[in-house]
Amino acid sequence: MSGIIRKVTDFYKKDECIKFYKFGKTLGTGSFATVKSAVCKADNSHWAVKCIEKASLAPDDEEALRVEVEVLQMVDHPNIVKLKEVFDCPKTFYMVMEEMSGGELFDRIVEKEKYTEKEARLVVLHLAEALQYCHGLGIVHRDLKPENLLYATTDEHSPIKIADFGLAKLIQGTNMMQTACGTPGYVAPEILEGKPYGGEVDMWSLGVITYILLCGFPPFYDENNATLFATIKAGAYDFPSPYWDNVSDSAKDLINHMLVVDPKKRFTSEDVLNHPWVKDPNEAKDTQLSSFTAEMRRYNARRRFRAGVMAAKALRSMSLSPKKMGEAKGGDEAASPTRRGLNLGENAAVTHGVRQADAKE
Repeated sequence: MSGIIRKVTDFYKKDECIKFYKFGKTLGTGSFATVKSAVCKADNSHWAVKCIEKASLAPDDEEALRVEVEVLQMVDHPNIVKLKEVFDCPKTFYMVMEEMSGGELFDRIVEKEKYTEKEARLVVLHLAEALQYCHGLGIVHRDLKPENLLYATTDEHSPIKIADFGLAKLIQGTNMMQTACGTPGYVAPEILEGKPYGGEVDMWSLGVITYILLCGFPPFYDENNATLFATIKAGAYDFPSPYWDNVSDSAKDLINHMLVVDPKKRFTSEDVLNHPWVKDPNEAKDTQLSSFTAEMRRYNARRRFRAGVMAAKALRSMSLSPKKMGEAKGGDEAASPTRRGLNLGENAAVTHGVRQADAKE
C-alpha cells in the first residue's frame, strides 16, 4: 500500500500516528475502518482520525482509497471538510480530518426554535459554492445526502461542510462515468438509467436536499424501491399543500430547474448561484416554515429506521446491465467495498452488485 497516495512534503508521513496524536473516543465504525477523536500533541488542536486496517483492503479498495485521498488533497474550501495529513503505517492507514462537532444538517435544523426560508437559502448558497469549486476541479462527489452535510462546531454561525468523498471521482475533459452509485432518494435519474453521467448528478442531489430544507420531507419517497426509482426516473414530484403554501414561488422555481430529468437542461452550480432566490438575500421569505420541524422529525426517524433495509435493497434493484457499468471513457474504480467501510452515514451507498461491476472494470 506504499503507493496509496502522492507523497507530498509535510502531508504524507511514514511515522506512527500515535506519536503525534492522542486518540479519544470512537466517533464511528465501518467494516474495516474506525473514526476516532484525536488531539494533536503539538498544539492541542482537535481532529477526527479515520483508521483503515490494511489487511482488510483488496487491491481495488486501495485504488479507491487513493482516489479519495487525492481528491481531498486537492480541495481547500470553507464548505468542504479538510484533510490535514495521512499516516501510512505498517498495519493501518490514518487520515487526519477536520473534526466536525456540530452535527448533521437536518438534526441541527430541527433543534432550532425558528427556522425560515432565508436560513435554507444560506445553506443552499454554501453548498452550491462548494460544488462549483469541486466541479471546477473536475471532482464529482456522487453521494450528497444529509449524513454528509455537517457543521464544524455547535456555534450558531458555524459553516456547513460537505464530507465523505469516498465515492468521489476525478474526471477530465468530456469524460463521463457510468458506475451505479449514490444513495436512494438522492440518486439522479441518469444513474438509475445506466447512462453516462457527470457533475450534473450532484446538482440533482442538491435539488432533493433543497426540497427537503423547505418542507421537511423528500420529493421522492416510497417503501418499495422499484416504485421509488421509477418515480425518480420520471421526475414525478409536486409541492403539496399545506406544506408548501408559505414557501416562495422563487424557491419552487429554483427546485423546478434542479430536479430536471434531462441533465443537459438541469441547473449547474453557476445557474443556482445566479438564480434570484440564491443571489438575492431578500428574495427568500423570513417567515417561519411552520410545518417543517414536525415533518423533518418524522423524516429523520423514518430515514434512520429504514437505513439498514435501504442499504441492503437499494441499488441492487436498479435496472442496469453489468457490462454497461464501466466508465464511458476510462475506468471508474471509486465505488468499491472500501466505501462501505469508510462511509459513516447510515445508508450504505454501494451494494454487492455494484461492487462486482466495479471489480470487472
